[in-house]
Amino acid sequence: MYTRKAAVAASVGLHARPAAVFVRAVNRTGLPVTLAKEGMAAVDGRSLLEVMSADFEHGAEVEIAVGPCDASPADIQAAVDLLAELLQTDLTDAS
Repeated sequence: MYTRKAAVAASVGLHARPAAVFVRAVNRTGLPVTLAKEGMAAVDGRSLLEVMSADFEHGAEVEIAVGPCDASPADIQAAVDLLAELLQTDLTDAS
């Protein structure tokens, strides 16, 4: 399983608009993405409620992973890398 860590750069963390932007990006991948930080269970990255409730604050180191699926390892790595890069932005662009 390919995982990658990234720091949350959005000044408000993964709350409100930044969380929505991130969750939309996760859902566009079509993959079962999870997010976790030290000391807590992973949450479903496709769920806005779970992401917002997890309290991923500004500067938090988050681990991005993909659960079991039929995607190729290359597709999984590309998606995780893209999401990690996205987390390292201010997440204000509605894309």
